[in-house]
Amino acid sequence: MPISVRLDKETEALLEQTAEALGTSKASVIKESLGAYCPKALAAKRKRPYDLIRDISGRHGSGLGDLAIRSEEILRDAFRRGKR
Repeated sequence: MPISVRLDKETEALLEQTAEALGTSKASVIKESLGAYCPKALAAKRKRPYDLIRDISGRHGSGLGDLAIRSEEILRDAFRRGKR
């Protein structure tokens, strides 16, 4: 399917240099570049908020299995210790 794209001079020069260095056509470089870029862009677009913080959540536990149940008590103890 034919497609036409307007490139600025710098991008066109980069495309030509890349094609020449790889010994391939500009069309091939464009196809490979789109093939590498598009799946990554789509995957990033589909990420849920949790996916963005997955690497920092759930790794380290507090060690307190009842943290949600005793949160008020735990906070009061922490404040008492901090004031001493």
